[in-house]
Amino acid sequence: MSQLEAMGSETIKKILLKHGVKEPFFGVKVEQLKTIQKKVKMDYKLANELYATGNADAMYLAGLIADDEKMTKKDLQTWVKAAVSNNISEYTVPWVAAGSRYGLELALEWIDSKEDYIAAAGWNTLSGLMAIKPDDELDLPLLKSLLARVEKKIHSAKNREGHTMNGFVIAAGSFVAPLTKDAIATAKKIGTVTVDMNGTACKVPDAITYIKKVADKGATGKKKKVLKC
Repeated sequence: MSQLEAMGSETIKKILLKHGVKEPFFGVKVEQLKTIQKKVKMDYKLANELYATGNADAMYLAGLIADDEKMTKKDLQTWVKAAVSNNISEYTVPWVAAGSRYGLELALEWIDSKEDYIAAAGWNTLSGLMAIKPDDELDLPLLKSLLARVEKKIHSAKNREGHTMNGFVIAAGSFVAPLTKDAIATAKKIGTVTVDMNGTACKVPDAITYIKKVADKGATGKKKKVLKC
């Protein structure tokens, strides 16, 4: 924690606050966290200890060094409940959950949560699973039914939930070739997705445009080797 504090920057902290990162944290750049990740590699115990500090920098680092396969269901439930910062709920927790044995089970539970950040974690976990799992390990009928759910509920969803629902449509169309047509059809029916970006320059990606760009590159259905970055 002393090392992280020394790496902190008030300038970075101000930027991250605008992007939904919540106190306490020091304002450490991800590239600096990765220098620690390279030394530590994976450490289940240290990851959980860092996460338990409640410091957003430490929590992000925890996700980078977590041994996903060793994470228990209890660990993941603890992590998601504490993931009040956008970078933790939408990146750290989904990355680790998708790499665990409980990714699908917990994602389906989390998307039903009334807490915006937990629902967002669930949708991004589903997106992560589509990004790394071979198609024959995915439940395609289930994913197709979830596209229908997004179509019905995205415009009444909470803020970050709606954002990650849109990301789910993009992931389905980009990483799962058998679902590309369904994802594009869903995106057409959804239309414009509005998300409060807290005054930042960030924009909600247009799902159809994004999916077509992936197709134009010949990358439809191409999986990621790792989610963590």
